[in-house]
Formats: sequence, structure tokens, C-alpha cells
Amino acid sequence: MKRPFFAVLGGMGTLATESFIRLVNKATKAQSDQDFLDYVVFNDASVPDRTAFINEQSKENPFPVIADDIVKATAMGASFIVLTCNTAHYFFDDFQALTPVPILHMPRLAIAELTARHPKQTCSHIGFLGTEGSLQAGVYRRAITAAGYHYIEPDAALQSRVTSLIYEDVKGGRGLDLQRYQSVLTEMLHPDRENSCDALILGCTELSVLNETFPLPEIPLIDAQEVLVKETVKRAQQLRVSVA
Repeated sequence: MKRPFFAVLGGMGTLATESFIRLVNKATKAQSDQDFLDYVVFNDASVPDRTAFINEQSKENPFPVIADDIVKATAMGASFIVLTCNTAHYFFDDFQALTPVPILHMPRLAIAELTARHPKQTCSHIGFLGTEGSLQAGVYRRAITAAGYHYIEPDAALQSRVTSLIYEDVKGGRGLDLQRYQSVLTEMLHPDRENSCDALILGCTELSVLNETFPLPEIPLIDAQEVLVKETVKRAQQLRVSVA
């Protein structure tokens, strides 16, 4: 019997992709080799930096490289495609236009989770943490405001610390530090801060690496990668049932 499989567009960065796959495998709750899901991973670490291109700091366009992976995943027969980079969703509509295969939209899934867990009537001010490219692209800003929440992003000084977590601690291999990570979250949520947040969205998979390493259940946050993992596993398991 031919089992359906999904394709993961990764390598943006590699440690974040590794975290995503590890969480998918854990969430599958497999009790044998055959219980694990069938998937193909494109760990395309050569994809140019998305933020640098969006912010016009580089002319290296990541779109053609990711588009090539989408074409290949489609030709291979993937049932659905997972894009494990929040910033790359800047190109989402153009990506989806390349293939009839559905591509999961991580920001939309994250906002759906937000509305389910933190209704705007009691949790109205939502802070977004991600790359400068994601801030510029505005994918989360538009989705959060469309859902009826007040969108809040870090000021320049705090965003510099967020960028350092992403590009130095995780991508750059400086090492993961609980204090550096937690201090950013608590500052966004501090009640004395101007534009204090009621809850946070982690909209960068490097930040998701930190969340996996240092889970802080007492902090109200939505980790976009965690939500994507849940949807990926649900869809893949449903596909298995449908062909059984």
C-alpha cells in the first residue's frame, strides 16, 4: 500500500527545522517504526536570508530557491507542504500559486490558536516577536488586527535583543540562554511597560527553538511552530486513515 506523505520546506534555519521534526515525531506518539509519519524534508540551508531581502539589505532573492523545492515536492506527490519559516510567508500567495498541493499557512494557524485560547474580550493586546523581515512584511500585523486584537511589536531596543536571540544565539551558535530569552518575554508583558501585552506570539522558528528548550508555561504565549506541528500531525494522521 502506498502511504501518503507530506513535504517539509526547511533549512531556514536548520536547527529550527530539526526542532520542528523532533516535535512532530514526539507528537505522533508512535509505538513502533510504522507508527511514525511519512515525510520528506528539504533542508535547504542555501536559501538566502529572507529578512535581508525583504528589508532590501540584499539582492539575493529566496523565492526561486524555495519555489524550486515546492515544484519538486509537487512532482514527488506530496499530499501537503509545510513551510517552516514565518518570514518566508511574505511570499505565500506566490508559493501557493505554483502548486495545487495545499501549503499550510503558519501565521493563520497561529492566529486561530490565539482566538481559541485567548479571546479578545479578555486578552486584547497581543505582542509579536519575530524577525525584522516579518515585522516589515506585516503578515502577523494584518492577521492579528483582522482578528480584532491590538497588535504590539517591540521598540527598536527590544527588537535588537530579539534579533540577537535569533541570529546570534540560535542561527549563529552562540548558545541558548534562558535569561536572555525570558527577559525579552517578561519585558513585553510587564504591566508598567507602555503598550504592555496580554499575550505573545512567537513568530520565528528560532524563537521556537528557545521555547522548546526553555518551556515557560506560566507565560501566556502562542508558539507558531507548536501550532504548525499540531496541524501537521493531525492532517498526516487523517490521511493515513483515509487510505487505510
